[in-house]
Amino acid sequence: MSMNYRLTLAHINDTHSHFDASLVRLKVQLGQHQFSLAAHTGGYCRIATQVQRLREQAKQQAREMLFLHGGDCFHGTLFYSHFKGQANARVLEYLQPDAMVIGNHDVDDGNATLANFISKVSFPVMAANMDLSAEAADKEDALAPLPNLLHFDNASGLGQCLIKPFYDRQIAIIGITLDQMRRVARPDPDTEFQPAFATVANTIQHLKQQGIDHIVVLSHLGYDMDQRLAEEVAGISVIVGGHTHTLMGDFNQFGLPCVPYGERINGVPVLQAGKHSEALGIAELSFDEHGKVTELNGSSCLLLDRHFMLSGDTPATEQDYRDATELLHQHPGILWDEQDEQLKAIIDTEFRPALSSMEQQVLAMVPRTLAHTRLPSQRLPHGSEIAPLVSQSMFLAAREQLQKLDFALHNAGGVRQSLEQGQVTLGDIMGRLLPFDLPLVCYQIRGDYLQQVLESAINEATNNSVIGTGAGSFPYTHRLRYFYDGRQPLGERIVKLELLKDNGLWQLVESSELYVGVSTSYTTSGKEGYDALLLADWQQSLEHVTLPGAFIRMLSHDIPLEPAMPMVNYISHRNS
Repeated sequence: MSMNYRLTLAHINDTHSHFDASLVRLKVQLGQHQFSLAAHTGGYCRIATQVQRLREQAKQQAREMLFLHGGDCFHGTLFYSHFKGQANARVLEYLQPDAMVIGNHDVDDGNATLANFISKVSFPVMAANMDLSAEAADKEDALAPLPNLLHFDNASGLGQCLIKPFYDRQIAIIGITLDQMRRVARPDPDTEFQPAFATVANTIQHLKQQGIDHIVVLSHLGYDMDQRLAEEVAGISVIVGGHTHTLMGDFNQFGLPCVPYGERINGVPVLQAGKHSEALGIAELSFDEHGKVTELNGSSCLLLDRHFMLSGDTPATEQDYRDATELLHQHPGILWDEQDEQLKAIIDTEFRPALSSMEQQVLAMVPRTLAHTRLPSQRLPHGSEIAPLVSQSMFLAAREQLQKLDFALHNAGGVRQSLEQGQVTLGDIMGRLLPFDLPLVCYQIRGDYLQQVLESAINEATNNSVIGTGAGSFPYTHRLRYFYDGRQPLGERIVKLELLKDNGLWQLVESSELYVGVSTSYTTSGKEGYDALLLADWQQSLEHVTLPGAFIRMLSHDIPLEPAMPMVNYISHRNS
């Protein structure tokens, strides 16, 4: 008689220091009327309650349980900006995931910050393809000596993995992260990343030789790459992912972008649970003795307020609120807002007081919500409404120090969210909108190299004939207008490039002419397709000016926060 290997799997990813619940707006159809339903969802205190409940249920039913984090716990709010990972360590240690994989943003501030975080937690932190063989033994804040860091074993050519008892067998968890880490993050020079797929394949082969067939890949590669991994590498039982903020579950009726939960590729379910602690993924799985998933039930679950606001063309009645409540209760992807009071007390007493003054300092008023999207879309054909304003702030700040300046250029991933209508506080800017405290760098570059920068960054963002690093590389500009046609041959996709001069006229960018721009130290170091910025004649860091500082300075000058003149004119390679 074969055993039924059952597993309760809870998972989160890309939490980005969002300890608190986040505002979400759902569309709900009630009779003949459609309403917008505004509520808060998620947050670590609500997640803690649900995970503890799942653990207790699994114990009562003699079922195995795993709680996994798909990476990118750093950055995103003031809890990281101010405490640099120490608050994350305290809160995640309370949650006690069985394992967490390292994400690219967890390495954005170098190895020392990550090492400090790992040393403060007891659970395994994983990156099976992180090669630390070149790290000096006497290096301060070294990663290799940390006992709970599972990394690449250079001697065996395999990734270290977590092996746990699983009924009469064992289950292995392999944590894998981006092998393009140097292009998207800032690890120390002595840290390399081995090819992700080969590392997983070789490690699985070794596990199989040991008789371990139940294998979970905890991935920070992104949804598309997870699908490819499932297709190309044999022996994986299930992939629990992160990086692309993909919400899985059936939330179409609420107007949320989503894909089916646990979609199987080559028989392997791929799981992910959105972003910012807004949702908790919960899966009930059954495996056969060979490690194949035979049954999966679950969804990403929003952890919603019981009290919410309805707005629409007609005022909501009490009956509308009752109907909306019933609609939410019937949905398998909705849970409620019970929170762990002990964790709430830790956050409120140990960390929140240091941030309160920043959260209360109002900088400006936003007349209407300014949407941030990394890529142009049908709704926003010119892309983000806020990223060009960030570029404008960089330009204004740089021009205070450098009189000759032609344009500003910034990557979409450096802006983290939309700006909601209403008050904007210092905390909103420093903690959420622009959490990366990057210096500004000016440079002089030839026109043909500038054209090369733009095309390369867009190709990377849209996977237009390249293996890209993600949509975060998409370029937004100020006083630089480009026309991109992805249907054209490689090297000829920027079909028109113009500069706005001080006289208000647009002028074509000439290939052999020299132009002066400003970007962040991240893009000028050649990350995410911006390699051609390294061909600049010179680069010069600006004194005492950072990305969030420039935007704060622009707000202090009462410059209206209104959508800028479109600088992005984009035709996808998929258009006919």
